[in-house]
Amino acid sequence: MMPRQYYRDFWALKDVSFEVKKGETVGIIGRNGSGKSTLLQLICGTLNPTYGRIQANGRIAALLELGSGFNPEFTGRENVYMNAAVLGVSREEVDARFNEIAAFADIGDFIEQPVKNYSSGMLMRLAFAVIAHVDADILIVDEALSVGDAVFIQKCNRFLRNFLKRGTLLFVSHSMQSVLDLCDRAIWLAQGNIRMDAEAKEVVRHYNAYVHQQINVDSHIHVKTRALADSGAPPVLKHRPEIPLATPQFRADVFAFDPETPYWGAGGAEVIDIDILDGNGQKLDTINGGEAISVRIRCRSNQQLTRPIVGFSLRNQRGVELISENTSNSGVYLPSLIPSDTEFHAVFRFFLPYLPIGDYFLGGAIADRPSGEAHLQHQRRDDAMRISVLCSHVVYGIFSMPMEKCIIEID
Repeated sequence: MMPRQYYRDFWALKDVSFEVKKGETVGIIGRNGSGKSTLLQLICGTLNPTYGRIQANGRIAALLELGSGFNPEFTGRENVYMNAAVLGVSREEVDARFNEIAAFADIGDFIEQPVKNYSSGMLMRLAFAVIAHVDADILIVDEALSVGDAVFIQKCNRFLRNFLKRGTLLFVSHSMQSVLDLCDRAIWLAQGNIRMDAEAKEVVRHYNAYVHQQINVDSHIHVKTRALADSGAPPVLKHRPEIPLATPQFRADVFAFDPETPYWGAGGAEVIDIDILDGNGQKLDTINGGEAISVRIRCRSNQQLTRPIVGFSLRNQRGVELISENTSNSGVYLPSLIPSDTEFHAVFRFFLPYLPIGDYFLGGAIADRPSGEAHLQHQRRDDAMRISVLCSHVVYGIFSMPMEKCIIEID
């Protein structure tokens, strides 16, 4: 007689296989319960796989659930030594680095108090301070940076930027902008399986479409990806003037709208063209920083649209959104009903900020609100037009705003 089984097998992960090379930055994304945290615990060695094997070369430092690896009865100081010992750092090395660790954590006299008295932010500070000073080769961070004040998060981000120059990062987050900002590659987990493993921008595009599908269950959201053969850059607009010998503060080339760029959406409308215009409504193929420009998004309806919304975004080469605006946010509304098979456009006029040298991508989107406040994205093209900044005075920051006045006066 077979013994009765009072439980049901549940596979948190199954048939998951991938390789991360030295120096890679990989984002792990997916909905709650998809297996992200389990995967990281397996890599760290805090869980053992039922089948298969995991091989890691190098010292791993992990920031998983807040407080994991801490003894609540130990003081912060004692937990620093215990955590460092687990990571293979000798007591003598911790002695030499303790003041730096304590300064990074910046929790004052609480370093001598039991961690059971710590807030979640203080726990994160101490845990991050330890992993930042153990000379790890592989860093694993699981959504930990969502806790903590702005000053400490900036400190952590500076450390991560420096770490990425020499180490390997596995980063779990529900913030797609953080994944795009930090990671070159992303792995999308769904129900314990790998659904997609590719360039971060591509995976995030598909994941955003999937999330929108879950919200709009009655609509079919499809994704169009650029074919591998389409490797050339979009053509630059004709009649581009030569750049003068005297280098301006900012100068950029505007490339033509590319109708073959990837997109996602329900398909009830589409973005058919994007133009950048000067003050007289003429198309620009070269932009000078600080001038007033207009972005014109041309669309076509494939069905009747109710309360349509048109928007645009400017992203850097990694896909991080720098500027985003739409007709709803601006308080400007298109006609409440647009019939099927109708072409229409929206125009956004603003002063162009100065951008650092590099490539940027202008995208357009068309959505509507058929009922209530939930919107349905019909088409979103994030990389529809390339803007290549050839010269710029911007050295620090993401961009610089045009100044109406900038003077120094002695009172």
